[in-house]
Amino acid sequence: MSKTIQKTIYAGFWRRALALLLDSLLFVVLTTPLLYIVYGQEYFSWSNQNTSLQVYGVMDFLITKVLAAALLVSFWHLAAATPGKQLMHLKVLDAQSLQRITVLQGLIRVAAYLVSALPMYLGFIWVAWDKRKQGFHDMIAKTVVVYEEDNYLDESLEQLISRLD
Repeated sequence: MSKTIQKTIYAGFWRRALALLLDSLLFVVLTTPLLYIVYGQEYFSWSNQNTSLQVYGVMDFLITKVLAAALLVSFWHLAAATPGKQLMHLKVLDAQSLQRITVLQGLIRVAAYLVSALPMYLGFIWVAWDKRKQGFHDMIAKTVVVYEEDNYLDESLEQLISRLD
């Protein structure tokens, strides 16, 4: 079942932010039991010294950083979207061809998240001003995030049935 993009609509800041929030919640739900099994209750105690870049141990690094990156790259390459992006009707595509990104582009995009985050998250916020709604990570990886409208009301019954194939 392939759907071509009729008109390219770049996904805006708020839609992308909501997709990120949904993905983050899903990731927390999936990883919390693993982290609890490995580290116990102490892992979840708050302290002034914990930061998002701090690593509690090897398994923490593997679960929260490596697994997160692997899942992102896999979803972007195989489905063109993470579950949150799918719910928001978004796709991460190659900026030039508007096709699915390569694994290398996915790896570059995930690594470039650091570039987007370092100057006070300006690279993510930049989406709000950019004409193609690209963050720094999108520009570096040569990707865009597009919104695909559902135009079911404009389609014939035959077109709707063909979507099921």
